[in-house]
Amino acid sequence: MSDPLAGIPLASIRVFEAAARLRSFTRAAEELGMTQAAVSWQIKALEGRMGQSLFRRLPREVVPTEAGERLSSAATEAMTLLRRAINDVLEADEGVLSITTLATLATQWLAPKLGAFQLANPDLAVRLDTAPHLVDLARENFDVGLRSGSGDWPGLESVRLMPSLFTPLCSPEMAERLKLKAPCDLVDAPRIGMEKEWAAWFAAADVASASSRPASRLTADYQALEVAAALGDQGVALASPILFAREIAKGLLVQPFAQTVELSAGYWLVWPHDRRRSRKIVRFRDWLVAAANDDPAIQAALA
Repeated sequence: MSDPLAGIPLASIRVFEAAARLRSFTRAAEELGMTQAAVSWQIKALEGRMGQSLFRRLPREVVPTEAGERLSSAATEAMTLLRRAINDVLEADEGVLSITTLATLATQWLAPKLGAFQLANPDLAVRLDTAPHLVDLARENFDVGLRSGSGDWPGLESVRLMPSLFTPLCSPEMAERLKLKAPCDLVDAPRIGMEKEWAAWFAAADVASASSRPASRLTADYQALEVAAALGDQGVALASPILFAREIAKGLLVQPFAQTVELSAGYWLVWPHDRRRSRKIVRFRDWLVAAANDDPAIQAALA
């Protein structure tokens, strides 16, 4: 048996339900934000598909026919259930903030701050993801993302949180062992990280001969893993003095030279353009921007 709903648009049922409930095409148009002509057209189209009249048109009102009464009762019940289900879904969605972010940015900077956000927003639960690929926020059901790059991504709005600065970092023991006095001392040092990034730092430090020396001895997918190797006295890592400010302050890492290099346009918070008015996104954006503005390591880097 064929589906009786096949070929009948939900929009027509919605218009019919409002007109039958209000006994007026005019009031239905006002409620739905449509013109009276559009309501009349939808009703005529529905009657044409069903092959019978659903309303008796009187001078000051419309009255459902017998068939219209039967359909009206079911349509009102169905629309009530649908509205309730949509509200439940929207309310549940508004109670969870889904964030996708770079792994090191999450562990070193964002996660330690999220407790303060949740204390200020107890009605919001946070879901944090560190997927290694660039997430499509629209298709993969995330509210916001933290990214490194230009700040210009199609369909997204963005705000810059901090610069993407990198500098050599190592343990105090490694610094003492290598007797680091000048940037050129790192040319023969055991280096951790991608060689092209080290080449950019050497160029910024005006060390011209580094490209002819041995390449870095260890690279990893995440900045945090490379710094973990540096903490284990495996070499000197090229990493962010902002993200590892706590380790520097505690003396676990040292920054032997002030020279930094900016490897991208910065770290950004991004969100879909068509969701820019979402209350939870606005709340998180405002809180995160304020947290970045209050971060001493970021402000020192910007000074």
